[in-house]
Amino acid sequence: MVLSRQFFQQFSAHFEFRFTGRWMLFSFLIGCVAGLGGMAFYHIQEFVELISLKGLAGFYPPLPGGEGGTGEGGGHISTYNWWFLVIPTMGGLISGMLVYFFAPEAEGHGTDGVIKAFHQDRGVIRGRVPIVKTVASAITIGTGGSAGREGPIAQIGAGFGSVLATWLKLSDADRRTMVVSGVAAGIGSIFRSPIGGALFAVECLYKDDLETEGLVPAITSSIIGYSVFASLFGWHTIFTTGKLVFQNPVELVFYGVFGLLCAILGIVYVKIFYGIHEKVFAPMKIPRHLKPALGGLMLGCIALFFPYILGSGYGWIQMAIDGELAVKMMLMAVVLKILATSFSIGSGGSGGIFAPSLFVGAMFGGAFGGLANTLFPDIITQPTAFVLVGMAAFFAGAANVPVSMTIMITEMTGSYTLLVPLVFTSTLAFFVARKWSIYSQQVTNHAESPAHRGDFIVDILKDISVQAAYKADANIPLIKNNMPIQRILPLFSDRDEDCFPVANEDGTLTGLLSMSSLRAVLGEEEIANIIVAEDIKTSFVSVSPQENLHAALGKFLKTKYTALPVVDDAQPDKVLGVLSYRDLNSVYDEALIKWKTES
Repeated sequence: MVLSRQFFQQFSAHFEFRFTGRWMLFSFLIGCVAGLGGMAFYHIQEFVELISLKGLAGFYPPLPGGEGGTGEGGGHISTYNWWFLVIPTMGGLISGMLVYFFAPEAEGHGTDGVIKAFHQDRGVIRGRVPIVKTVASAITIGTGGSAGREGPIAQIGAGFGSVLATWLKLSDADRRTMVVSGVAAGIGSIFRSPIGGALFAVECLYKDDLETEGLVPAITSSIIGYSVFASLFGWHTIFTTGKLVFQNPVELVFYGVFGLLCAILGIVYVKIFYGIHEKVFAPMKIPRHLKPALGGLMLGCIALFFPYILGSGYGWIQMAIDGELAVKMMLMAVVLKILATSFSIGSGGSGGIFAPSLFVGAMFGGAFGGLANTLFPDIITQPTAFVLVGMAAFFAGAANVPVSMTIMITEMTGSYTLLVPLVFTSTLAFFVARKWSIYSQQVTNHAESPAHRGDFIVDILKDISVQAAYKADANIPLIKNNMPIQRILPLFSDRDEDCFPVANEDGTLTGLLSMSSLRAVLGEEEIANIIVAEDIKTSFVSVSPQENLHAALGKFLKTKYTALPVVDDAQPDKVLGVLSYRDLNSVYDEALIKWKTES
């Protein structure tokens, strides 16, 4: 029995079952909550839409193939429906009041809020934020706002992960990992893209980097969230496609041109979106909760003539995939959807940026494919393939997420045969537009993120020895144990150091005496004449020239000393000089500047 227990302990030690089991449990809980949250959001949005757009306006937009739509009838919707002026305006007003009165950080597209929480706020998200974001976004989208589902769903999962980590008193690093897992679970569930959702969660945080530490928990939670959501809504893809294939290498020339155009359009999209936000809505001298209502009214003015810009637009994307939309209409839809999204979300409305971006990319791809087919019918035989490629390439360039977008579009459409042009155009668009991003809170890489600043401090300090930082001085005074403080004071006035080693009669170092210790007794005149170094010295701590500065920093932080004696390893009572905390910081700053210059 004892042998079997020992064997199990040794076996389990190699596989870290306690660590693995803990994260499996966390990922499972986050995935379940995100999946259930996705269900709740979907039903709330459908309920709002049933009452407003369908009930009052009689507007029934087409649905994507995976959600019961056939794409038929969408093009016969009448214009000049005056409800389009009222419903988005009221939706913006209600959404704005919910956000600004209960959770102002839920403003705009929620993914950006999660990215900010990860980098700037130690992964802390208030518990009320996901709830407010869910209801406000459901109202925005349900009343026709040009927004998507990914923002609120990402905040549901991320918010639960953050609250759970805080409740369990986990570290900031663990909390951030749980936030990433929550984003993955939310995106993976609502878009039925478990692998793409996980990759999106670790990719959207940076322009040129990945949060690889959170990838495994993100994949686990994303799969759980997807399984929970799909168990009710079905295991099918969102969009249905025909037999679209890539089998002509010459098409890569057209895909290359298209990728460049997607990058340029992505840059224009970012500039228009933030330009309208910063130059139109931000300067307005009206209450903040009224701005989304004004944005809704501006959206309604467009919808009065072009109702296809209302909502997420998935049904219209399906119609583009099926080849049922004219090139002229799709080109116009690109421009109008960018404006509609800028009005809905740039005004402070609540919702995601992902779905409108898919719409823009799909319409742009459909128009490009249609024109290419007209001019080169023998080469471009499947023009609707550009609809799928456009969704991936456009958002990959606009949001710096080329890897996750290729996987997400593949999972959302089930079209794995277009993986080559998806990767090619998405990568090209990313390289061209990588300096811009629709996610304003993205940072370039780990080095620029406060979440990883400590990692780089450790790495840099570990590569520098004390030898390179301390001031060598073989004549550092040694204070004798029995030396009275009247004789000690001149040492501090004559030298720059504010800390000296204390030694006994044999020369053995027994402690340290700092200026702060002296100040504590200088005011006690009745006992100052009888106090000696032995009475006020503190414990002896030193560093050696061979130690690295990371180890030295640990000693500074633990002891609160401002300087430490540097001693010879072979002769521990021989003082070679002094390392001050200021010296350590100076060397670190120089090394950091050099590292940034070289990288």
